Amino acid sequence: MAANVPLAMSAPPLDAQAVRREFPILATTVNGHPLVYLDSAASSQRPLPVLRAIEDYETHSHANVHRGVHALSQAATAAFEGARERVRRFINARSVKEIVFVRGTTEGINLVAQAYARPRLRAGDEILISALEHHANIVPWQMVCEQSGCTLKVAPINRRGELELDAYLQLLSRRTRLVALAHVSNALGTVLPVKRLIEAAHAHGAVVLLDGAQAVPHSHVDVRSLGADFYTFSGHKLYGPTGIGVLYGREELLAAMPPWQGGGDMILTVSFEKTTYNELPWKFEAGTPNISGAVGLAAAMDYVESLGIDAIAAHEQRLLQLATAELTRLPGIELIGTAAHKAAVLSFVMKGVHPHDLGTILDTEGVAVRTGHHCAMPVMTFFGLPATARASFGCYNTEGDVERLVAALGRAREVFG
Repeated sequence: MAANVPLAMSAPPLDAQAVRREFPILATTVNGHPLVYLDSAASSQRPLPVLRAIEDYETHSHANVHRGVHALSQAATAAFEGARERVRRFINARSVKEIVFVRGTTEGINLVAQAYARPRLRAGDEILISALEHHANIVPWQMVCEQSGCTLKVAPINRRGELELDAYLQLLSRRTRLVALAHVSNALGTVLPVKRLIEAAHAHGAVVLLDGAQAVPHSHVDVRSLGADFYTFSGHKLYGPTGIGVLYGREELLAAMPPWQGGGDMILTVSFEKTTYNELPWKFEAGTPNISGAVGLAAAMDYVESLGIDAIAAHEQRLLQLATAELTRLPGIELIGTAAHKAAVLSFVMKGVHPHDLGTILDTEGVAVRTGHHCAMPVMTFFGLPATARASFGCYNTEGDVERLVAALGRAREVFG
């Protein structure tokens, strides 16, 4: 995950060419060029094992889950709850009761905001976040502040895109009730020292939520080792489907929280006078869930572990180091976010060229990067930029992709003079 992690760098090399053959979409041609996909931080592509697992479920096992006595319903329920157990093992949670299926990281954060924070926080209480956060880890807390009268505090970053640790520690106080942080910045790739940050927050009695959307695809995440109270991530950044994600919460916290949404499957009994809520984790899963999404997510976890997370991390770090060196040599290119500990994300600007225009030229060369504020407008404001271009790497990228990116940037420089 970070360039100086010996475990990842000593992992056996990943055969990226073999990996690429398992991602059919990478055979696509864009504007007459073979596709170079460098947008995995926004949404990763899906390998054949994931596509086949979803197809198999939809073809042979689909029915609604829970309470059905017929064979298909039982098969669907087994697949869905089997996926929950797969997630539990993947992040080393104690119990499947701590694994709540949600639509993605955004819904996971909103669930905690409305079912944990809103009922508990009052005027005088504080929520602490960092200046690196995605909008999904800012706006829900602003809403809670409006609803409860509590105050939002923001720990600053430096020009390298790193959290100012001393300032973070000084902002913690007995008034800090909840800390919500990105494990890895989506805009800059900065890896936060989350275990230390969690320990400091706990020392002040605060509960901690981690946005793990950008961390889970690139590193081992052990929620018990980290000590996180809540941890949430999305399937579609982990080579799985869209519309599925996970909220992990410590069982005692989830048990004390009221449901966020009402409807089918989150109840045990209903009368017009009173409703009895279901047990964990189903108390937080109102309505028919994304069953095929859960099946696909479980298959994605199998796939990632078959490649080896350490091998993926080491491969991505090699690409990040290569791309960083190559782009640093290009005239007019400035890298934004140069933290010592980074995931495989490279954010940059070209002098005199708006990132959207730059992205358009790269697309004509078949190179897909993300351009814009990356749902992190406060980060852009800090650096005095409207937007950046962002190349993000996955297990299927190669040194050849980096060469194509560099060549496409050269072409853009020619176009814009």
